[in-house]
Amino acid sequence: MQGVLSGFLVIAVVIGVGYAIGRRGDLGEQGREVLTKLAFHVASPALLFTTLAGADLSVIFSSRLLVTALSTAAVAGVFVAVGVARGWGVGRTTIGALCSSYVNSGNLGIPIAVYVLGDASLVAPVLLFQLVGVTPVALTILDLSTAGEKGPLWRRLLTPLRNPIAIGSLAGVAVSATGVRIPGPVMDPVTLIGNMAVPAVLLAFGISLRGSTLPLRTDERGPVLLAVALKAVGQPLVAWALAVGVFGLRGAHLLDVVVTSALPAAQNLFTYASSYRVGETLAREAILVSTVVSVPVLVVVAALLG
Repeated sequence: MQGVLSGFLVIAVVIGVGYAIGRRGDLGEQGREVLTKLAFHVASPALLFTTLAGADLSVIFSSRLLVTALSTAAVAGVFVAVGVARGWGVGRTTIGALCSSYVNSGNLGIPIAVYVLGDASLVAPVLLFQLVGVTPVALTILDLSTAGEKGPLWRRLLTPLRNPIAIGSLAGVAVSATGVRIPGPVMDPVTLIGNMAVPAVLLAFGISLRGSTLPLRTDERGPVLLAVALKAVGQPLVAWALAVGVFGLRGAHLLDVVVTSALPAAQNLFTYASSYRVGETLAREAILVSTVVSVPVLVVVAALLG
């Protein structure tokens, strides 16, 4: 249980610092926006590049990745179906679908993988799938839906190649696939810049809580409850059913996929929502509530399958 509790403690402390900064006004009125833009346009692409440049791409062929992909598609599909039926809009529904299925595999998943699963690399399949598969698709949808049908078709089709998050991810995959060795004087500054990503995201999230109403007391209550239910309960249940019933996973492999699926919604989803100015309240509340709810869920999963 140490990994679960320590991972959440780190996140809570940094978010708390961000909240204190927001209350004191230390960064001014534009502090949150500056941190968000820094994370989205500079730090996160650098972090994704350095992470994926050194990753073992063979994990993309693992059965655990298939469980992750299928469970992600299942719960996201449920949210999309409800969003379409209720007329929540493309951008808002996209953010909600991400909050329902996009797990915090980085700053929370890594410590939990180390202390609960015993190997930090076990989170790599989820990280790769989300960065290389889910993120470019979701950001392309947000690009097209928020910007409108502007510009020629060829320019809109090349949208993923203009997104900084997608560029950083794809460049990292290319380096890993080709085996190119990047000299230290080149990689070290990129790594240093990438190290700002997680703190910037968490601090911006904490600042956004200043003056916010309590969760589930806004007009986004319905979408938030749906996203949290799918994230905290639906996704780990689907992952467990697929792992046991379809892929025959047992023991440590089963624990791995269920624990990673039970992780809460990732903080960087708020960065995406803020950058595109859509579903910000939905993202903020879904991340916060799913993070709180996931603590007992992860404890139960670890106790039953560990």
